[in-house]
This record gives sequence, C-alpha cells and structure tokens, in this order.
Amino acid sequence: MTKLLKGIAGERAFKGATISALALLSLFFVGILISMLTYTDWNTFASVLLSKEILFAIRLSLVTATLATIISILIAIPAAYAISQSRFPGKDIVDSLLDLPIVVSPIALGAALLVFFNTPIGAGIDDHILKIVFSVPGIILAQFTIVSALATRLLKSTFDDIDPRFEQVARTLGYSKLKAFFKITLPLARNGLIAAIILTWARAVGEFGATVTLAGATTMKTETLPIAIFLSLATADVEKAIAVIFVLIIIAVTALVIGRIVTGKMYRI
Repeated sequence: MTKLLKGIAGERAFKGATISALALLSLFFVGILISMLTYTDWNTFASVLLSKEILFAIRLSLVTATLATIISILIAIPAAYAISQSRFPGKDIVDSLLDLPIVVSPIALGAALLVFFNTPIGAGIDDHILKIVFSVPGIILAQFTIVSALATRLLKSTFDDIDPRFEQVARTLGYSKLKAFFKITLPLARNGLIAAIILTWARAVGEFGATVTLAGATTMKTETLPIAIFLSLATADVEKAIAVIFVLIIIAVTALVIGRIVTGKMYRI
C-alpha cells in the first residue's frame, strides 16, 4: 500500500513538473506577444501594413519563399529517399553534410555563397547567366540553401517510418521501382510531405541571415519581411518593425494551422 501511494505521488510530481515546464515556456512566449501588443500604436500599424514598402515586402517574401520551397521539395524528396533507403560509401558523411545548414549560422552560409560568386566560376554565372548577388534570384538561392536541408531532414524521417516491405510487395506484383515509389511510398508519406512543405515554406518566409548577406538589404528591391524589420530597426522605427513582426507571426500561424487541419483530415480518412 505504501509503495502504491509513493508511486501515485511520484507520478503526480512528474506530471506536475512536466506541465509546469510547458506552462513556463508558454508564458514566456505569451509575455513577449503581450509586450508587443501593448507597445503597438494601432493607427501606425494600419498605415504601415497599407504602405507600398510593406506590401512589396509581403509579396516578395511570399513569392521567393514559394519558389525556394518548390525547388527544395523537388530535390529533397529523392535526396531524402536515397539517404533513408539506400546504402552507399560515405553515407554518414553525406548525412552529416545535410545538417550543416541547420547548425551553421545563416550569415556564415550567406557569406560562403558570396565568396563563391567572387570566384571565376561564380562570377561567370553572375555576369553572364543569371544575376544572383544583390538581386531577387539571390534571395531565392539564399532561402533554398537554408531550407533545403530542413526539407530533406523532415522527409528522411518520414521515409524512415515507412516499412520497405510495402515496396517489396509491390515489386512482386509487377511494379517497377519508380512506379512502386509513386504509387506506394509517396502516398504513404503524404502527411510528412505536407508537413515538410509547410514548415519549409514558413522557414523560408522568415529567413534573414543568408538573404541579407547575399542579396543585400535594398528597399523596394530585395526587401523581404525580415529585411524590412532589419531596416526599420536600423532607422529606430520600432513601431514599424513590430508591425512587420506581427505580419510574419500571422503568416507563420496561418501556415501551421492549415497544416494541422489538412494532416488531421488525412489521418481521419
């Protein structure tokens, strides 16, 4: 009886500790949001949102993030599948390389890209094929550099959870490897794929470090939403910066909610 009571008390203590940690973390972020809400001048907020500069930044962020996400996902699907399902020499090294954009500072990656475009090959690309440095394609490349690793890592986890025997059974029924992948594996990975797309896109919208280093921070040219925040703070326009931060938060929350709704419906199906 004593052991039972001790066990119940221990479970309650553990549950209380975990809930307290969750509550503390939640209160931390709620406190940040409340401080921003109390600081905001709502007349300024409305005028900022309707300004040409911020509307330009919103459009540019959405377009570049969407293009970077499409490219990242198209490359991440086969790359993640290869890492998850294949064996080859140097696999651990390749797998570790994919984590570099996740753990290395985005500014450092942006500087590395900038250095590349100062080499003969990079300069040739920038001068004669496609203008990258301090231009909109540079934004897309910077976003892709940061989010492609995230997309690959998320999709690898999804493919890791799929039993390879499903494909093996399909092969015994006459499916080719390619057909088995598209008819069996990819549909099984749909929830993970949707989650990867949404998280990758949201991360691309909020990317700053590599973008500002490679594409620069030029108003109405390479001004994404994070760069708009940077420019506003650089001129001590805090209210404008807060307004743009709220735009980023709204975009991120909307994307996450849509993702949960879509994947939730798929689970019920």
